[in-house]
Amino acid sequence: MLKKTALFLTAALATPATAATEAEWQVKTRAMFERVIAIPTVLGRSRVPEMAQYLADQFKAAGWADSDIRIMPHATPGDPKTAALIVHWRAGGKAKAKAKGIMLMGHMDVVEAKREDSTTDPFVLTERDGYLYGRGTIDMKNGIVAITQALIKLRSEGFKPKRDIVVFFSGDEETNGRSAELGATEWKGIIGPLDFGLNADAGGGGYLADGKPLGFGLQAAEKTYADYTLKVVNRGGHSSKPRADNAIYQLATALKRIEAHRFEPVFNEVTRGYFTARAKTATGPLGDAMRAWLANPADGKAADFIEADPTEAGLTRTRCVATQLFGGHAPNALPQLATANVNCRIMPGIAPAAIEAELERVIADPGVAVDQPVPSQQSDPSPLRADVIGAHTRAVLARHPGMSITPEMSAGATDARPFRSAGIPVYGVNGVWLRVPDDLRAHGKDERLPVKALHDNVAHWAQLVTELAGK
Repeated sequence: MLKKTALFLTAALATPATAATEAEWQVKTRAMFERVIAIPTVLGRSRVPEMAQYLADQFKAAGWADSDIRIMPHATPGDPKTAALIVHWRAGGKAKAKAKGIMLMGHMDVVEAKREDSTTDPFVLTERDGYLYGRGTIDMKNGIVAITQALIKLRSEGFKPKRDIVVFFSGDEETNGRSAELGATEWKGIIGPLDFGLNADAGGGGYLADGKPLGFGLQAAEKTYADYTLKVVNRGGHSSKPRADNAIYQLATALKRIEAHRFEPVFNEVTRGYFTARAKTATGPLGDAMRAWLANPADGKAADFIEADPTEAGLTRTRCVATQLFGGHAPNALPQLATANVNCRIMPGIAPAAIEAELERVIADPGVAVDQPVPSQQSDPSPLRADVIGAHTRAVLARHPGMSITPEMSAGATDARPFRSAGIPVYGVNGVWLRVPDDLRAHGKDERLPVKALHDNVAHWAQLVTELAGK
């Protein structure tokens, strides 16, 4: 109650000039959001460089030197022209030697959206009923704008970082992740030495429709993405003369064995922290299963019960699922070839080669070849650092009193993976919030963001930067 009263008095005593200044910043934020939503940064349209140039111009206009702003053009499969943006805000004097830099990251590209599939034009920012509609409002141009506006605002207020701040905005996270791979390898000399990264493509929080808080996440791990090809070849023949050896049936048997297989459940520091927090409030059989598994990690039955819950699926173990099929060459011929794609999301710390070997053991058929056509980098969890957790917690509570903050592992993939693989810890700490489940529309129809969440996110990132780069 005291904290809420103090906040109320602070707002009441604010001068008109302060209020006007904040209003002006909100107008600038809204204008930037409108501009980046209007750029269809989707695969194949080659518009990411346009967005990178627009953002580079905003940094330059705010006082950044040309030498500290770099647009990095490159090709990515499916688009010969994409780009990343790298911006440095350098610490002054002796401060630079005290600590390595921190990276603020996000991606400029979005998933394709068609006008006929939505009630508004996906590439025209539209306000309706307290929401901002448009492709990228959630995933994740809100984070790009929040980071950019927070830094510009801090610079205008005279903030001087005591360590280097590096902005890294990639151009192809939704497809191939080539920008991030280059950032973690070929461009690491340009980016410079890093202590850790803060990712706007993870974290965030939510409320139920009745206003009940659901908590905020701090993403410190993600599963490794890996595709495996199953292939069966056969001499084929005329379909009027069926034989016992049929490529499609042989492949189907292998897929059924994978469907029935359960990978070993496993904890890591992040998932143990997540389930420890969840178990404090979870009720019924699900809560009982969480507490049982925490007490006894060998309790496979409890882990299986958790994994069967739609909200917890993918968090207890590696999961593999068939996603594509191809077979045969004519309707009146026995198939000579049958293939399937099996997509796996592998727990951090487990090598993709180990999963390939496990699939081969499960299939138990030398006639079914298993291959990983595109190698995957395994991604280890980032250590749960007290400074990052503390700063994120304080930034969340400043705008959402009483909200819980929980470490998370993403079942999907982000640009953090190649950096984590290179030994740089990354934390998903975005400050955006949604109404759940109605606002969970990333990649889908009528993607939208609460208007207030956009401006809250700018304040969230400004506080994070002030605390983590200003001490």
